Amino acid sequence: MTLIERFADSLWMESGLSENTLAAYRRDLCGLAVWLGTRGVALGDAVAADLLSYMARQYRNGRALRSNARLLSSLRRFFRYLVREGRRADDPTANIEAPKMDRPLPHSLSEAEVESLLQAPDTDTTLGLRDRAMLELLYATGLRVSELVELSVDRINLSQGVVRVIGKGNKERLVPVGDEALIWVRRYLDGPRVALLRGAASDRLFVSRKAAGITRQAFWYRVRQYAGHAGIRSHLSPHTLRHAFATHLVNHGADLRVVQMLLGHSDLSTTQIYTHVARERLKRLHQAHHPRG
Repeated sequence: MTLIERFADSLWMESGLSENTLAAYRRDLCGLAVWLGTRGVALGDAVAADLLSYMARQYRNGRALRSNARLLSSLRRFFRYLVREGRRADDPTANIEAPKMDRPLPHSLSEAEVESLLQAPDTDTTLGLRDRAMLELLYATGLRVSELVELSVDRINLSQGVVRVIGKGNKERLVPVGDEALIWVRRYLDGPRVALLRGAASDRLFVSRKAAGITRQAFWYRVRQYAGHAGIRSHLSPHTLRHAFATHLVNHGADLRVVQMLLGHSDLSTTQIYTHVARERLKRLHQAHHPRG
């Protein structure tokens, strides 16, 4: 049995990793072993300079930073295994830093695009009015789609204009709701919700034709349809309106810690991405409108 296979067997026994994950470790190590062989170096004898040279070569050949980070993770586990098994005294990966990756900026919609999306549902229909209320509430509060569809009737206080949300980690937060969204939620509660339930009982705020809570998938399918009707061609994700909520708040001067609390982020660093989004938007506006842009 080769050294790589013994390592893979050890990983499987210790961690119960899937065969796909183990195969990825084998590929990473076999690739390195072949390259080291051309330099007359055995895999188990590689030093930090060898590993850095190999990773740099992989990057020059088009390997993504994320893939290179995963490669380093494979190498770390392998050489720690060798040290643990007494096959070598040192770990050559100990002082190698993982490649720094730029966090992708979330895609957001412009305020005009959001307005077009909100107006897309046909509010003369039961489902259209329900969907308008859902979209308005989503944009007004920055809820996750999963949080929106799981809202119960008792978690929105129309007189006080707040919604009580149970987010990730079962953490509760209070989020204010704007007047426009409250108007549409009231209209939905006064007619369409009763019609959809047809006498059945449900604690869910937003219900479907089946007199039960609407699913995340069903709502997201309708959002994509409305985006098409509104002429929005840019990529949408279930978090698009959440991103728009946060980005537009930051664009209009909202304090980042307030946005953090509204979104339910446990760490401010997660929220800080929206300052980068706002900065990128300002750059584009400058380039588009400044005579020296």
